[in-house]
Amino acid sequence: VRSRRQRQMCIRDSSYAVLAVAALLTLGPVWWTFTTSLRPAAESFSLPPSFFPLEPDFSSYAAVFDQIRIPLLVLNSGLVTALIAVGQMITAAMAGYVFARMDFRGKNALFAIVLATMMVPAQVTIVPVFMIIRGLGLSDTLLALILPAVPTAFGTFLMRQYFLGLPLDLGEAAAIDGASPWRTFFSIYAPLALPGMAIVGVLAFNFHWNEFFRPLIFMISEENYTLPLGLVTLQGNLGTGSISIVLAGVILSMIPAVVVFLFGQRYLREGLTAGASK
Repeated sequence: VRSRRQRQMCIRDSSYAVLAVAALLTLGPVWWTFTTSLRPAAESFSLPPSFFPLEPDFSSYAAVFDQIRIPLLVLNSGLVTALIAVGQMITAAMAGYVFARMDFRGKNALFAIVLATMMVPAQVTIVPVFMIIRGLGLSDTLLALILPAVPTAFGTFLMRQYFLGLPLDLGEAAAIDGASPWRTFFSIYAPLALPGMAIVGVLAFNFHWNEFFRPLIFMISEENYTLPLGLVTLQGNLGTGSISIVLAGVILSMIPAVVVFLFGQRYLREGLTAGASK
């Protein structure tokens, strides 16, 4: 008994050690970014690197607001990411419900095609999407970023699996009572699927908040720049050695995504465990 207990304690301590190393490797660069943003330019590249600034200097954050239009960039990014997240939650829930609960010819083939789109990089489809956006007269508008990102293959797959884990008896009872498929979805299954929809929304927000490639292709006017695209203008500070200003911009851009994750992690846990409990 004692040897088994010792073996369990050894496994537990080893697990804690592995998790501590993983946390250090993950959070170490973030902490260095934050502490370096508080250093004067002359101390930015000090060797060996210091992880604790002796005299924190917040002037770099003020310089970020002086050099780029942070409020406008945050407004554009917030509008784009919020609409994309809400749109993906709606479309993924509806498409996932159809693939999970409705039978029609070619359903499996169509679902396979949807999943196949996940294997196609965005760089492959960016030219056709750009041509369509230009044909619709949406070039250099925020809608050019929002509309193509609303359909989501991953969200459809996730919501399909979520709906498959919900009780089938609820839908059958609603059908017996005369409820239409739309009424069954909106009144019964959609409320139960809110944790899964929250997963889609949080993941979509975090991804598109940091998106750089599509805004770089679609946006021309600085009034329509998103935050990642606007931060590129700070790279001119690297020529003068003021890396602290660049890193201050990076820290500012991380705050909304971290806040959304902190508030949404409860829904993430519920969504990941709801399928087993139901």
